[in-house]
Amino acid sequence: MTDPDLDFQTGESGASATFPMQCSALRKNGFVVLKGRPCKIVEMSTSKTGKHGHAKVNMVGIDIFTNKKYEDMCPSTHNMDVPSIKRLDYQLVNIQDNYMSLMGENGEVREDLRVPENDIGKEIESKFEAQEDLMVTVLAAMGEECAVAIKPMSTK
Repeated sequence: MTDPDLDFQTGESGASATFPMQCSALRKNGFVVLKGRPCKIVEMSTSKTGKHGHAKVNMVGIDIFTNKKYEDMCPSTHNMDVPSIKRLDYQLVNIQDNYMSLMGENGEVREDLRVPENDIGKEIESKFEAQEDLMVTVLAAMGEECAVAIKPMSTK
């Protein structure tokens, strides 16, 4: 009756990492999946319909995690995947072995996020060493997470 190969120990909400959207409805500064990567659209142009067919949408996007540039072309009537993006702010508590200890608004501490290896990572480390209180903005999309911005803590 039951399948012994099924493992229900880890459960997900079942929410998809992406959702479809018609190509013509996408806009500049919006998000789209290009070549399997979540990207922010930086350039977009539409070509006219040809003798046989559809208007084409040409998109240039920058990967939100690696800052790599991706390009794609798609008929305007077709659907493209749009990543579901979550943006969360955490308070930086500690940095140990290149991993950040981040405290969420609910007081829970997570220590599973690496310091990014870019300018933001260097800025996080230098401000942490200078004993500044920081808020780290973490972007999560398609199973990946990365610190993308920092801001000083507002003192009340």
